[in-house]
Amino acid sequence: MQFKTILVTGGTGYIGSWVVKELLEKSYVVRMTVRSKTNKAKYQHFDTIAEKNNGKLELWEADLLKEGSYDEVAKGADAIIHVASPFTLRFKDAQKELLDPALLGTRNVLNAATKSGTVKKIVLTSSVAAVHGDNIDMKNQGLTEFTEEHFNTSSSAKHQPYSFSKVIAEKEAWKLAREQSQWKLVVLNPSFVMGPSLTKNTNSGSISFMQDILNGKFATGAPDLYFGFVDVRDVAHAHILALENDKAEGRHILAERTAGVLDMIGMIRKQFPGKFKLPKSKAPKLLLMLIGSLFGVTARFVKQNVGYPIQLNTSRSRDKLGLTYRPLEESVKEMVESMEPGTNN
Repeated sequence: MQFKTILVTGGTGYIGSWVVKELLEKSYVVRMTVRSKTNKAKYQHFDTIAEKNNGKLELWEADLLKEGSYDEVAKGADAIIHVASPFTLRFKDAQKELLDPALLGTRNVLNAATKSGTVKKIVLTSSVAAVHGDNIDMKNQGLTEFTEEHFNTSSSAKHQPYSFSKVIAEKEAWKLAREQSQWKLVVLNPSFVMGPSLTKNTNSGSISFMQDILNGKFATGAPDLYFGFVDVRDVAHAHILALENDKAEGRHILAERTAGVLDMIGMIRKQFPGKFKLPKSKAPKLLLMLIGSLFGVTARFVKQNVGYPIQLNTSRSRDKLGLTYRPLEESVKEMVESMEPGTNN
């Protein structure tokens, strides 16, 4: 299946920017949606990228929450890469800031694909948060690892609403996919995304978390939390592999490895000795339960996640997509360098 024109939602974001960059490098016509063309700071970093490559970048205005907003831009597109969905752990209204954009946005984009008559494939950026909720779930469910067969059952609008937003959005995508036969759906489930950003104008939770570490917010002790970690460039490349591989189907967990926050911080210390005020030990769980609100987490989150390692099976991304991962050490180093000028060795 040969594609030429690709609609990308969320193309100005942390992951989406790298997706658009690779598509332009591969000479695709990219229809990138923005909420407003007047906010040039959101997309000016593409000027040089577009000039250096044979691909063509088109800017279209669209709003995730406005029904029918994507209908025109989807007409004539061969495929859609739907990245747009907020990733923030700092919010005032979960329904308005997380759940509505995730669910209604997915519904609007996928319905536009069906109406288009031209879209043949949709690559959806979901999250490993749609695979599992609390880390304790692995123990409670008697599992040795999480796979694509699992769906998060422990998150809700009130507990881990970001994770819940990914669950409801992905389930809606699979529902809409079953109701039509025009386009094929492929889903990517990245874990905690690391690596350099192409733009300073991003509100990604990944960037915020790293900035908190570098600013010394966890200097007295790191939370004993475990995540899967994956480089943002590998996530972007996975989208291109899913787009171009006719046999790609189903869900794909993306992670180079699982590791603790303190393990990741140790990589920063080794690569930038003496540069930052970094923790050397784990913060007591009881203390985190008492002061968790200062870090934007609830006592329930601390109780059900801190101290519980997880394992993720990533064989599908490696075997089916052919994805090769950058080592986490490289991702961490280049992320810090991109955020802190003057750290280059």
